[in-house]
Amino acid sequence: MKIFQEVFGASRSGEPVYAFRLCNQQGMEVTILTMGGIIQSIRVPDKAGNMGEVTLGCDSVADYERSGAYFGAIIGRYANRIAKGEFELKGKVFQLACNDIPNHLHGGKAGFDHHLWRAEAHTKDGLCTLSLYYESEDGEEGYPGKLNAAVTYTLNNQNELGIEYRATTDAPTVVNLTNHTYFNLNGSDDCLSHQLQIHCSQFTPTDETSIPYGEIEPVHNTPMDFTCMKPIGQDIDQNFVQLKQARGYDHNWVIWTERSSERPMRPVARVEEPDSGRTLEVLTTQPGVQFYTGNYLAGEPARGGRQYGMRAGFCLETQHFPDSPNRPEFPITQLNPGETYQEKTVFRFGLI
Repeated sequence: MKIFQEVFGASRSGEPVYAFRLCNQQGMEVTILTMGGIIQSIRVPDKAGNMGEVTLGCDSVADYERSGAYFGAIIGRYANRIAKGEFELKGKVFQLACNDIPNHLHGGKAGFDHHLWRAEAHTKDGLCTLSLYYESEDGEEGYPGKLNAAVTYTLNNQNELGIEYRATTDAPTVVNLTNHTYFNLNGSDDCLSHQLQIHCSQFTPTDETSIPYGEIEPVHNTPMDFTCMKPIGQDIDQNFVQLKQARGYDHNWVIWTERSSERPMRPVARVEEPDSGRTLEVLTTQPGVQFYTGNYLAGEPARGGRQYGMRAGFCLETQHFPDSPNRPEFPITQLNPGETYQEKTVFRFGLI
């Protein structure tokens, strides 16, 4: 197990951005940036033993800064959307930036993906560990309370990349952290031939602005049904209102409905890519998973000076449900002083 550190570039403000490359004994490599905790690269073997890139990303800090795709980044203080950028907490209404008109998206105009995180790296007991820390001040992007956030990436010799999120606050606030990595397991122009299974029988339908109505509906007999493995592209262009509104999949699948924060780790999705033979399994303690098919990726900067096309990759963003601060029936996203927000996700890579 080895970790290598180098300067990746400099931010707009001139501060250095470091890249940490985590390497296991199987040849898997994961590169993570201190800017936004971005997973800049994941390289794993295919069925012939050839190492290859399985994520979307950029070659420079400048490209990440100008992109609106959140490539590989830690998302916070609240991942996904909050209706009209507004929520009430302890009898007080808080107004956030509406950066996805008319709603608040992924932490606002300068969410956690925009900031530099303090890093600590070490190897021990067959693990590469990179811990990142960020202090979000009271009032940042309109959120109440000072939030101390920590995200720890771990790579083991079983080709598992773990992500553990922790946060504490000095005043009541709302928290929902995730990682926004786009995957493409064979480097093709789109992800539509990937085979996907989501181990969830329900989802939260949304209005035309991607805000849930509040209902939880079954996926059975709809294009949202991935309970049996099928190609991502099989039903994506069906005349189904949820798909038409989002230009594809961009919805929350329900893992847990219990409002308690005590949830065990469980498998939620499996992806297989027949040509490369690569597989991806996702396990999490989070109550939901947002499956997004890169419907707005066209024109985003890609590696090698290229641009990505529509649906070039997919995301499986484990998180709390969209607009939960305004939906008391959804799992709780409020964090109080003396409590610790803690969630974990594992991306497990393998072969068919």
